[in-house]
Amino acid sequence: MSKLSKAYKFRLYPTEEQALLMHKTYGCVRFVYNKMLAERKAMYDNLNDDKEALRKVKHPTPAKYKQEYDWLKEVDSLALANAQLNLEKAYKAFFKGVAKFPTFKKKRHKQSYTTNVVNRNIKWLNGHIQLPKLKMVKMKQHREIPSDYILKSCTISV
Repeated sequence: MSKLSKAYKFRLYPTEEQALLMHKTYGCVRFVYNKMLAERKAMYDNLNDDKEALRKVKHPTPAKYKQEYDWLKEVDSLALANAQLNLEKAYKAFFKGVAKFPTFKKKRHKQSYTTNVVNRNIKWLNGHIQLPKLKMVKMKQHREIPSDYILKSCTISV
């Protein structure tokens, strides 16, 4: 018997500082995604003729950008890692023929980031949710969550 994955959606009521950090995280995730996409496009243009060299190329990670841009250290590292995974998924879908070529993320559209549970860093506590870097954020919990429910990731969006 397979386990069923289920998502729950709740409204958050962050403080001003938490809202500012959320917006910084949206921007950093968008920046890392776009930077990685630009580097991949440039690499492809340079090595377009040599397919073997193109396969051997190591793509950058968010840790590389943290060395160049100190302000990336302010936000959740798992959110930046998930941006890298999202770009990988977009490329795989493109090469399978399922989707169009990945495009740059824009500030005008829906902003979101996903963070994963590592060492119980995300928890539900009496109408609050504890998130990495944000600490306790008030939320409107309008339904009960089963006690055997295992939280694996959390997506924050505007």
